[in-house]
Amino acid sequence: MIKITFMGAGSTVFARNVLGDCMAVPTLSDVEIALYDIDPIRLSESMAILTAINNTTNQGKAIIKEYAGVENRKEALRGADFIINAIQVGGYEPSTVIDFEIPKKYGLRQTIADTLGIGGIMRALRTIPVMAEFAADIEEVCPNALFINYTNPMAMLTGYMQRYTKVKTVGLCHSVQVCVPTLLEGIDLQDKLDGHSSLIAGINHMAWLLEVRDRDGNDLYPEIRRRALEKNAAEKHNDMVRFEYIRDFGYYCTESSEHNAEYNPYYIKSRYPELIDRYNIPLDEYPRRCVEQIKGWQKDRSSIAADANRAHERSHEYASYIIESVVTGNPFKIGGNVLNTGLITNLPAEACVEVPCLVDKNGISPCYVGQLPVQLAAMNMTNINVQLLTIEAAVTRKKEHIYQAAMLDPHTAAELSIDDIKSMCDELIEAHGDYMAMYK
Repeated sequence: MIKITFMGAGSTVFARNVLGDCMAVPTLSDVEIALYDIDPIRLSESMAILTAINNTTNQGKAIIKEYAGVENRKEALRGADFIINAIQVGGYEPSTVIDFEIPKKYGLRQTIADTLGIGGIMRALRTIPVMAEFAADIEEVCPNALFINYTNPMAMLTGYMQRYTKVKTVGLCHSVQVCVPTLLEGIDLQDKLDGHSSLIAGINHMAWLLEVRDRDGNDLYPEIRRRALEKNAAEKHNDMVRFEYIRDFGYYCTESSEHNAEYNPYYIKSRYPELIDRYNIPLDEYPRRCVEQIKGWQKDRSSIAADANRAHERSHEYASYIIESVVTGNPFKIGGNVLNTGLITNLPAEACVEVPCLVDKNGISPCYVGQLPVQLAAMNMTNINVQLLTIEAAVTRKKEHIYQAAMLDPHTAAELSIDDIKSMCDELIEAHGDYMAMYK
């Protein structure tokens, strides 16, 4: 019997999807599932819903146990074959609110703030110490487990685990799966989806759609470029930033326009406020989503519980496919976040890159990509600089590396002076209290 441990199982919807997927696979039905969270109430809700899925979809074959609190973490991990990580350190309140409101005082506006920018830096700095604790436990009680990370900031957290621990780690983001469908549907080329082929590589949230062809092998990019240019000129829509990427850099990238609006110095500019409306950029988008999710949870909880009593259908999330492939040996292709061991030749070896990977009994085998077009590698490097310095700050606990990460962030540097960047960092560290006490 294999054992899957889910870290952050109080994230009920995501735990239901990923673990429900596993229980929907015949070869994984006989599984032990350990649910771990520091919030016992949310954990018990997830336990109830997953138990219902087990009884309906899986005829009760799985063994599901819950482990609440840090004192039970090691037992949750003991003997695990696979670990799925979906934690959020600090939650919406206080941490997400702090990450948005303090930068706003300095004139720095954000959209999502979970991957890059000052919000992404702070999120990584309060999460990596927790990941280090996980790693110590894993190395002791389940050293051969595969750690599957879904938590953002993906490249910083996954890169830390890959470089500074002995834990076998891969990072997953669903933006790879939805990249081509979102693009082709957005420009009314959805009829080309059937049988299409593509190549995606770069870094998380800024991996590039390098090639896309129809089922007959015809290059779709000439028509994509024409239609994207026309659509941005003709109407306001939700993917304008990425369509601008196609125009200015030649290629589309994986993550949404509201994310990518804050990964560069071009679109959110206090000196040019008209750009916000022109590119339809939703400032403060993530806090809005959090408020709506919190508000709707009581209502959603009963509907999710009702859904759990019906047969679960497997989602497009990669986790269950990876686990099935490792267990059975049947190969499966994913887009994974891995250490750049010569995979993308014009990005640094320390970078965590997102590339095609083959999964089988041997685990995760990343595929060689070669050289990215120089402008795409250059764009990636502006983000990698921040990622590497943030990891360095978390490892060394040196505040100057926090300052340097923020100073090199494209959006932050375009808006603020060095003195203001340092003051903002100090204020954020102070406001996060115990979560960031190690950096004071």
